[in-house]
Amino acid sequence: MISVLFVCLGNICRSPAAEGVFLDLLDKKSLREKFHIDSAGTSAHHIGERADQRMRSHAAKRSIELPSISRKLVAEDFDKFSYIVVMDESNYRNTIRLAQSEDDKHKVLKMADFTPSYSQGEIPDPYYGGASGFELVLDMLEEGCEKLLTYLMKKEV
Repeated sequence: MISVLFVCLGNICRSPAAEGVFLDLLDKKSLREKFHIDSAGTSAHHIGERADQRMRSHAAKRSIELPSISRKLVAEDFDKFSYIVVMDESNYRNTIRLAQSEDDKHKVLKMADFTPSYSQGEIPDPYYGGASGFELVLDMLEEGCEKLLTYLMKKEV
């Protein structure tokens, strides 16, 4: 089974959206049973909360559910997941700090590396912005998750 953990700052906007988009993609391709998907945040500000209502609302317009409950990234996640996909440079640095080995560090991927149609270099945090920010993030994640899935399927076969 391929295991993927999506990571952002608070685990209420980008990483639960990435989890939901990826699960939706897996369902559409009848691949869900081959994957274990989860999300986490590098901070503990929102532990136990559902995804931000604005993100859930925008995702619902695309028929995407965001079922996750916020939790904090922990060092043990490196043992549980084959891949850890971060949304921005700060997430990357904070995730790498928890790595116990070089092998752990190699598990960390940047979602922006899978979004060639966008020049941002990271998945921007929409939390303090308006509706267009949430839509942009979902657009980026839809492209990124599609390309990430292609990458993982080639790598794991």
